[in-house]
Amino acid sequence: MNAISQRRSVPMRPQALRRPQNAGNARQNYERYIVRAREAQFSGDVIEVENCYQHAEHYLRVMRGEGNDRRDQL
Repeated sequence: MNAISQRRSVPMRPQALRRPQNAGNARQNYERYIVRAREAQFSGDVIEVENCYQHAEHYLRVMRGEGNDRRDQL
């Protein structure tokens, strides 16, 4: 067997539920992940909902400027 036939095929997610690229500023990413979470909620994908909300929370903290003091301590 060659290497290509040994690879495990991974099912692709629908285009609407793929995570966005890290392009844009924090506000754009926050809003993008909120929209994605709502789309995933409508489709019934609870894991993707939680994932998107966690990413959105990260960008919310970036917008608030939280977490910078931790980096200074390192």
